[in-house]
Amino acid sequence: MRNILATIVGFIVASIVVYMFETLIGHNLFPLPEGADPMDMEWIKNNMDKIPTGSKVFVVIAHFMGIVVGMFIAGLISKTSMIPAYIVGGLIVAATFFYIFMLPKELWFSISDGIFAFIGFVIGTSLAKKQLNN
Repeated sequence: MRNILATIVGFIVASIVVYMFETLIGHNLFPLPEGADPMDMEWIKNNMDKIPTGSKVFVVIAHFMGIVVGMFIAGLISKTSMIPAYIVGGLIVAATFFYIFMLPKELWFSISDGIFAFIGFVIGTSLAKKQLNN
């Protein structure tokens, strides 16, 4: 039961962290163009060139931080298994790669998002393992 809770809470925390970095911080520091609808995938596909670079950087940071924090929290709650942390990290990495392939982006954005997702998974794994009771 504890591992199920760890997975659910870890995923919720990861999602909140992504939202905070991408939307609350990134969109406030680097506002989207007038009339932009960040929830409309068609708008994003057709207007990727109008989105500020700073906002894109915060998307990369958001994915990285979501993976790290979500995996850490899952490990912190579980204390006995890495499976919840792997599930949380895997889901956020999968979502990251879904957006990399679904939205047309500059090459630097796609590469950095993928690399930082992988690095986030490695760091998240390390942090989660430190929370296990050996």
